Amino acid sequence: MSQPNGKTDLSQFNNSWYNPGPRWKVLLWFLVNAFFLNTYLPIPVSLKVAVLRLFGAKIGENVMIKPAVNIKFPWLLRVGNYVWIGEQVWIDNFSEIVIGDHACLSQGAMLLTGNHNYSLPTFDLMPSPITLAEGVWIGAKSVVCPGVRCESHAVLAVNSVATRSLEAYGIYQGNPAVWVRQRKIKA
Repeated sequence: MSQPNGKTDLSQFNNSWYNPGPRWKVLLWFLVNAFFLNTYLPIPVSLKVAVLRLFGAKIGENVMIKPAVNIKFPWLLRVGNYVWIGEQVWIDNFSEIVIGDHACLSQGAMLLTGNHNYSLPTFDLMPSPITLAEGVWIGAKSVVCPGVRCESHAVLAVNSVATRSLEAYGIYQGNPAVWVRQRKIKA
């Protein structure tokens, strides 16, 4: 194996170009998120939804949000109707995340829109959006990586990692997740 010639230099890291919104809004959301969403306090779902909407999230009807959900920037979040967001879900949205109607994010799932360019010494931030289409199910403790699109009714099995987009009605499993079979829903 050949010896690489470059080195990472995190002292040169600079993401000042990245601006998710006004600093006051980011700081206020950090506090509000901790009290209303990323908590086990018995906060009514209707209040969680109202707070998210107040901060710019587009939230559909009859959305379920369980305890200890962490959302980075709600103004970069669009959620459809009848969506379930499970306990300890982490929506790390440096970039836009769109979640379609009837989608389910199970306990501990992570949606990660940020990555780093490991080929540069400066380790630059690389945000990229995620889209979960209608009926998608992201299994417990699974991870959806930046730039991934999960097509209609795709399933990412428990503890799997989606590094590439998932086809409609496909069931994917593993790290990295691979297609294992077709999802069949009885009519």
